[in-house]
Amino acid sequence: MKLLEKKFFDSQIKTAEVKSAEKWLGYLIGPSGALLLNAVLATYLNVYYTDVLNLTSVWGGLFLMAFPIASKILDAITNLIMGYIIDRTKTKQGKARPWLLFSAPLILISGILLFTVPSGNQTVQVIWVMFSYNLFYSISYTIYNMSHNLMVPLSTRNTTDRGGLSVFNQISTIMMSGILVALIFPMVIMPMLGVDKSKWIFTMSLLSILAFPLIIMEYYFTKERVSEETSEDEKNEVSFAKQLKAILTDKYMLIIYGYFTIYTIGTCFKNLGLVYYCNYVLGTYNDGITQTLVSVLGGIPMGIGIFAVWPLAKKFGKRNVTLWGFVLYAIGGAICWVFPTNMVIVLVGQFIKNVGGLPCAYVFMALFADVLDHMEWKNDFRCDGIAMSIYNTIAVAGVGICTGLFNLMLAASGYIAPTLNEANQTVAVVQSSAVQSAITFAFVGLEVITAILLIGLLIFLNVEKEIEQKQKEIQARRA
Repeated sequence: MKLLEKKFFDSQIKTAEVKSAEKWLGYLIGPSGALLLNAVLATYLNVYYTDVLNLTSVWGGLFLMAFPIASKILDAITNLIMGYIIDRTKTKQGKARPWLLFSAPLILISGILLFTVPSGNQTVQVIWVMFSYNLFYSISYTIYNMSHNLMVPLSTRNTTDRGGLSVFNQISTIMMSGILVALIFPMVIMPMLGVDKSKWIFTMSLLSILAFPLIIMEYYFTKERVSEETSEDEKNEVSFAKQLKAILTDKYMLIIYGYFTIYTIGTCFKNLGLVYYCNYVLGTYNDGITQTLVSVLGGIPMGIGIFAVWPLAKKFGKRNVTLWGFVLYAIGGAICWVFPTNMVIVLVGQFIKNVGGLPCAYVFMALFADVLDHMEWKNDFRCDGIAMSIYNTIAVAGVGICTGLFNLMLAASGYIAPTLNEANQTVAVVQSSAVQSAITFAFVGLEVITAILLIGLLIFLNVEKEIEQKQKEIQARRA
């Protein structure tokens, strides 16, 4: 980290207050490349494995069930290690930002390797899939995602500025990534790709290359003001065990982790089921219309929410608007679950559901930052890296377990992958009612259940009540 002391690596953000360049370049445009790549992988990597590589039947269907779960054990370990490292990284550039820079070339290389799986020998394919998957998720994206997610909590203590940065940060995920993944991909790109492996490799390589300069931009246009509060000559280092105890004995942090676990399970199954649901339940295979309509009608509220959600959160509280949002979320999901093959009703349900999901999408990281400040007030030391490592461990473990269970559901219900005919055209069969029921539950059913659970959990998350006073006390201690 010695190199990061040189001026060449200094942040381009010099002001004590958050300005527009930081919002637009550091939190909106900068993260969009890596987040876009990750969003595409979350929706389509499993499709590549099942439909292009035809790995559904490997080991009697157990490979695509067991390998994601096993891989996430390693991912969970590297997340904890990365959290430990971040908390003990001390440079003029901060403790999380330097790792953004380090992750850029890793994301580029591992993103390409995910899709350049050799043809022919199935054993070689299986080994390549396991290696590339873990290189991307357990190492490259872990380093990026840990440091990226800490930018909002470490950016400033000003709750208004921090909330604004949280909104800008989520626009990258929801709007920029969503436009491509939810609209352009199903309407234009997926019908073009079909199950042609060479086209998949070309397209995904472009996305991996795009992420590289944008991560560099994120590094240069972010600033860790909270980290800078700690004087350079401060030598006392809090032990890992003490940090971990503080996290696991704090009720607000445990509620946040419980909330995120439940939310992750529902979201993972929804993301995995989206393409299959539109291809086999609501529409026909890669028709270029069904998934686009579902995404457009469901996604319109996300665009409106940019302007509405933060004013509502400031007036009524981040926790309160999120809680009532999940009431709408459950109602919209239930409508889709009852009428899963009716296009009009499903679109209405998706619209209601996504209106309810606005607060969760845009203000969660600001709520998480409040909990981190509460813990600093309570313990007189920060636990950013370890707290985020547990947060990310829940995310990656959830993705692995949900992916494995989803693939097991497909295999057990009798899913049949599409094939290429002699004219090099994709041919897909009509799936059985058992397969369609499994897909429908994954896409719309499970989230009704998780939304109800989240409503009950959020009732107890009242960390906002005294956070501003606690922040003043922290700053007084520092002074």
